[in-house]
Order: sequence, then C-alpha cells, then structure tokens
Amino acid sequence: MVVSQISQNQDQALLALPRSIYIESTTRCNELCQQCPRTLLTREEDRDLSFENFRSIVDQFPALERVVLHGLGEPLLNKELPKMIRYLKERGVYVLFNSNGILLTERRGQELIDAGLDEYRLSMDGTNRESYARIRGVDAFDKIWRNVRAFIDLQKAQQATKPVVSLWFTAMHENIPELPQLVDLASNAGIPEIYLQRLVYFEEGLAQSKQSLFRRSSREEQEIVRQCEETCASRGIRFKAAGTATPLESIVRETDSRPWSGCNRPYTLTYITSSGNVLSCCFAPFGHRSAKEYREERVLGNIFQQSIAEIWNGDRYNEFRRAFESDHPARHCSQCGLNWSY
Repeated sequence: MVVSQISQNQDQALLALPRSIYIESTTRCNELCQQCPRTLLTREEDRDLSFENFRSIVDQFPALERVVLHGLGEPLLNKELPKMIRYLKERGVYVLFNSNGILLTERRGQELIDAGLDEYRLSMDGTNRESYARIRGVDAFDKIWRNVRAFIDLQKAQQATKPVVSLWFTAMHENIPELPQLVDLASNAGIPEIYLQRLVYFEEGLAQSKQSLFRRSSREEQEIVRQCEETCASRGIRFKAAGTATPLESIVRETDSRPWSGCNRPYTLTYITSSGNVLSCCFAPFGHRSAKEYREERVLGNIFQQSIAEIWNGDRYNEFRRAFESDHPARHCSQCGLNWSY
C-alpha cells in the first residue's frame, strides 16, 4: 500500500506495527563529537537501557525484521549489549549498530561475534590523529585502529563472516580532502564497505550549514568523491551513501519543494530512546533547542507508560502523520532531504 493510501485509510484501519525499529541502547558516550547533538544540544539524561526494559520493548513487536541498537550514545558502553543482540538473533532479526570503536577490545569483539551481530558500523570522520581529535573531541584515533585491525584479524582466524565491518564518514568541507586516505585505511584493513554521510547541521559546533557539502560542494570536492568511487571500485570496496543516491549524487542532487515527501518512515519504523520515549525516526533527536520543544514536537509517547500499539495508532502519532502529508510537517521532517539526507 502506498503512503497516500495509508494516510487516507488510517482512520478506517490500524497501521501494522513496524518491522524495523531503532532502540537506543544507551545515551552515554565516551566522545565529544563537534557535530553531534549529544555534545551541543539539549538531550535526555545519560542512561543505559537495561536488558529487562529492552525485552519489554521488543516483545511488543510481533514481526520484527531489523533492529538498530544505536542512538545518541556509544552502544559498547552498555555491558548487556551482547545479550540484547543474542535475544534478537534468536528471533531471526537482522541486528546492527554504529560505534566509535574505542571499546572494541578482543573480549568485546568476541562477544559480538558469538552473539551473531550482523553489522558493525565504525564512525570514522578523520583519517589521522589530529583531525580525528579535532572533530571527535578525543585523542583516540590510534587506539581505535588498533582495535579494528585486531577485530578483523580475530574474525579471519575464526573464519567469521559476521559482523560485516563498514566505515561511516560524515563528510564536511572540514574533512572531505581526507576521503582518499579513508579509502586507503579501509583497503589496508580489509574493510569491504564505506558510507558517505551528509552532515546533519543545526548551527552549533561543526554542525554548521557552511560546513555542509550538500549543494555547496566545489568542483574540486566533487572530484575527490568521484575519484574515490573509482578507487573503491578498483579495490573491490563498496562505496555508498547513507541514503538512496550514490555518494556523488547525495551531495549534488536537487530536491523538490516537499523534499520529505519521499520518506515512508512515519508508516514503517520508529525510534525508541533508552528512557522509552518514542520518536518518528533517527533524525528526530537532532536540532531541538530545549526540553520543552523536544517533548512537545518530537516525543510521540513513552513505551514504558503505554503499549507501542497504543502509541503507534494513537492520536499523537496520527496527528504527526497528517502534518507529514501536508505542506507543514514537523520541523525535523521539513528539513529532512533538504538540509540532510534521508
């Protein structure tokens, strides 16, 4: 059923619960990234999601297919993370998360392999010690790459095909000249995938519109991306964008007057924070300036206070969807696809 049909019929028929969800395993982090809302904006209190609360969440979704175990925090800080992964894999769910790699020790790596994690996405926004520290707020570049190389060696020794390791690079004017070095790092370490992400900006820290490459990239910057596409192809590395376009298309393509309208997330997935707040998607935590704005505009319910069935088909979510179908959606929707990529 297409989105418009769902929108028209949502008063007559309940929407099926999502098969894909984000669960924030923790809001704690061991970095101070200069383009992250956790560092620069209002956020929920630091909290690890307990396994008991995690299970109470996922058991409400009868047909889960994919779960992302990250949000505004570093998942490896939650010691119960492998237990969560194993629980999901026993249900046949595809499981992944983004991580900074600081805590990817041999023991933690073995736990991820044993639990059956499908994807390990390493966020890597600098390709040397100095630039990494400037962007990510900590001097951890060398430690991370020791961890990652040791983890890949561990997988090879056991002939473990999972998790698939990939690099996720938030591209800015600040760091786009380093992209060829990222390709070299991936190639030398045996990492098969690189993803180019557009910057989510909210005019704080490095998260500035003037840092964004989207429709602001120079010919030289576009040529860097194009050459990296060729290099990756020659080395057997998959080079992709976080959205639906190619890496080069993701920073140059035009958008229409309603750039959010191609998104189906309001009808197919949801994002749940470690405190149980239900948000529309992974972009909802970005850009709010106050706790009041967050509660009133972003939070659609709390799964520890209501069931997901009540929230998903409740008045607040349906009001959000009606606004989404209009010319005046929630602010984080109106900017999605315009200021950043979906």
